[in-house]
Amino acid sequence: MATSNDIKNGTVLRIDGQLWTIIEFQHVKPGKGGAFVRTKMKNVLSGKVVDKTFNAGIKVETANVDRRDFQYLYMDGSDFVFMDNDTYDQIHVSGETVGDAKDYMLEGMSVLVASNEGTPLYVELPASVVLEITYTEPGLQGDRSTGGTKPATLETGKEIQVPLFLEQGTKVKVDTRDGSYLGRVND
Repeated sequence: MATSNDIKNGTVLRIDGQLWTIIEFQHVKPGKGGAFVRTKMKNVLSGKVVDKTFNAGIKVETANVDRRDFQYLYMDGSDFVFMDNDTYDQIHVSGETVGDAKDYMLEGMSVLVASNEGTPLYVELPASVVLEITYTEPGLQGDRSTGGTKPATLETGKEIQVPLFLEQGTKVKVDTRDGSYLGRVND
């Protein structure tokens, strides 16, 4: 247990049996009345963001979230298998927990897996990854880098928008937060 005065960005609280991480916080001491802490919290599992205010000094239950480096090995049915880079232990993480991260994961990739009391909560990818385009319509004469975009399928099966001049087999850098094209990668 901690008090509301101990709240910082990244702190994980257990409220009504659910885990919430603090995105923003502000300690407020008005001229009249008691101090309070205004927070913006994100539900660890669902991603829902809410605003909540705590009176100063009240007890809040903190949760211990263990974030460790894992290597993605393979898919087993609907589960994803990861290996701890330190202990070489393997864990199975459900497809629901992995979520949209599956669209950017290749076998052998390093990721962060956050867990609470041995239960995986979410998978965190690097900010960007390099993936190969497996299918896209061929470019036409006169297509320019400043022109429009076209759909391209990546080696993970994810479809993104890329500039018209890119061809099949090209490696591209992709933002894992929103799936946007960041640039071409030369080997």
